[in-house]
Amino acid sequence: MVEKRDKSAQYAPIVVHVFRRYWTRRQTEFEFHRDNLVEAAEALRVARPDNLGDVIYAFRYRRPLPEEVTKTAPKGKEWIIEGAGRSRYRFRLVDMGGTTIRPRDDIAATKIPEATPEIVSAYALGDEQALLAKVRYNRLIDIFLGLTTYSLQNHLRAYVKGMGQIEIDEIYVGVNKNGAQFVVPVQAKGGSDKLSPVQTRQDVACCRAKFPDLICRPVSAQFMADNTIALFELTAENEKVLVVEERHYRLVPSDDIDSETKRKYAGRL
Repeated sequence: MVEKRDKSAQYAPIVVHVFRRYWTRRQTEFEFHRDNLVEAAEALRVARPDNLGDVIYAFRYRRPLPEEVTKTAPKGKEWIIEGAGRSRYRFRLVDMGGTTIRPRDDIAATKIPEATPEIVSAYALGDEQALLAKVRYNRLIDIFLGLTTYSLQNHLRAYVKGMGQIEIDEIYVGVNKNGAQFVVPVQAKGGSDKLSPVQTRQDVACCRAKFPDLICRPVSAQFMADNTIALFELTAENEKVLVVEERHYRLVPSDDIDSETKRKYAGRL
């Protein structure tokens, strides 16, 4: 008899069970199937998660991997979970510090007149949707990258060879003053969710496959305090995702930007 408890509380033991089934010393990566999560729940006699994908999502964006997994990593390395094909995933060792993207606390926020329609803010469904809406209506991608961009699609789902099905939170296309054309995949995280280089690598791989003639400039967005949004331009080099530029924008009523602030911003030109 499977015991009835909070199903999200079973995520950690399920993942640990799968990890122990396949991991051996000196391994740097190994794959498993989504069905292994069901087998693990049955073996542990715990409630099967209703959404198996959420088990993987939780440890990629919301919470650290269990200690039983992390303690097996050699010094200077840490485990990540990435897509490996249809319904398949991969545990892989990467360099320490390369699994999350966090806003710095020593960057001044630039004030931008808030242009999000109040009705949109009132009915946004969740932090991520609210963040994407604010980025879109305030043209923060244009301001940040110095391009003219247009939102092409929200939550673009696509199959990427070797990674499986991925989802891009929002994708923009744009052009610069010289006529060069760009594709900008945007990863957005609000609340306690974490920006992940794993998702950036997936976004870049998808854009290269679907838009081979466009220049890819991946961007990540994170809600901060005081209505501030952190934007990162990223680049993928070999196995690493690196920050090209980070800027913070605070959305405020237009009368909160006084003459002195305007002169200060003009001095940055």
